[in-house]
Amino acid sequence: MKSRHTWFCPCCTDPSQRGFTRRQFLSAAAALAAAPGFANAQTSVPSIRYDSVPDPVRLPDNIYFGECSGVAVNSHGHIFVLSRGNSTGPAYGAAAAQLLEFAPNGKFVREIGHNLYAWSFAHTVKIDRHDNIWVTDKGSDMVIKFTPEGRVAMVFGRKQEASDEETAPLKHPNPPLPAEPGRFRQVTDVAWDSSGNTYISDGYINSRVAKVDSNGNWLKSWGERGTGPGQFHTPHSIAVDANNHIYVADRSNRRIQVFDTDGNFLRQFTIDVPVPPGARAAIGNIPSEAEIAAGTFAPGSPWAICISPGPNPVLYSADAYPGRIYKLTLDGQLLGMFGETGKQLKQFGWIHEMACPSENVLYVAELLNWRVQKLILHA
Repeated sequence: MKSRHTWFCPCCTDPSQRGFTRRQFLSAAAALAAAPGFANAQTSVPSIRYDSVPDPVRLPDNIYFGECSGVAVNSHGHIFVLSRGNSTGPAYGAAAAQLLEFAPNGKFVREIGHNLYAWSFAHTVKIDRHDNIWVTDKGSDMVIKFTPEGRVAMVFGRKQEASDEETAPLKHPNPPLPAEPGRFRQVTDVAWDSSGNTYISDGYINSRVAKVDSNGNWLKSWGERGTGPGQFHTPHSIAVDANNHIYVADRSNRRIQVFDTDGNFLRQFTIDVPVPPGARAAIGNIPSEAEIAAGTFAPGSPWAICISPGPNPVLYSADAYPGRIYKLTLDGQLLGMFGETGKQLKQFGWIHEMACPSENVLYVAELLNWRVQKLILHA
């Protein structure tokens, strides 16, 4: 007698419709693949040739990376790495965040924000068009804007008070508690439009995007926990194109959603490519059907996205399993892919953030391998 395995669809909003047999699941997947603007199912995708530059950044003696959660490049080619290094405190709940700057040739320049009050658990670093440095800290629920000189210019959100007896890691109730203007719950990333407005993905708990103006004034937010258009489950990375369209890596929903500057939903797409035979997990077991259905470790699930500059921009997206980077048009058409999990150069261990200063140059920050790689793509 053949067993009837139950599969789970992460896109179904009605819990009674989430269980499927394998045949029903594959039929539903085929229907999604045929839906324009939603699924991008391809069985034959060009493989992009690439190289990894050895030692793209060089640490001084007695400074070490922890998990590299963020990387960014400014207009002068300087490289900024946000690392869960410089850990202090107990094994659980330690403060783990350090921001380091390197010259274009990889030489160490300085540490920014040593012992900063906001440092708790590093998430991402971004550079705006004026070379201001922005950091999101998942542990303190704060976003910090530094000037190019490394001084604090603005702070968003508020860290829990050390003197409060209720201070502790945030809970993850489902549904989450109502979001509040100006406060974040495990914030993840930032991006900007051409008017200087800032978009903040927030995040593991609030599941929304916040918008503030160039003076730091709170304007609005949109989104809530869910699977429908305009809803999120872990908006993990965010980018803005030259037309001021906002791209949100909706990680646990395994999709990228696109909005206008008012938060109106424009479109969404997924990355659907078969996993190659013999693909390995970067750590632990191969993701189970339930873990894949949950989204975070599904093939193609966007952990990090970036958009290249110039007249012909492309979008890059990275997943954790099977550890690939995907090159797409801005409407979600897959142009090529490359990479696999592993510990050697040209292999990846959970890419958490990417910077793409040009179409064929990528910097990737890896959690599991405690490093940044500079990738040169062959045109």
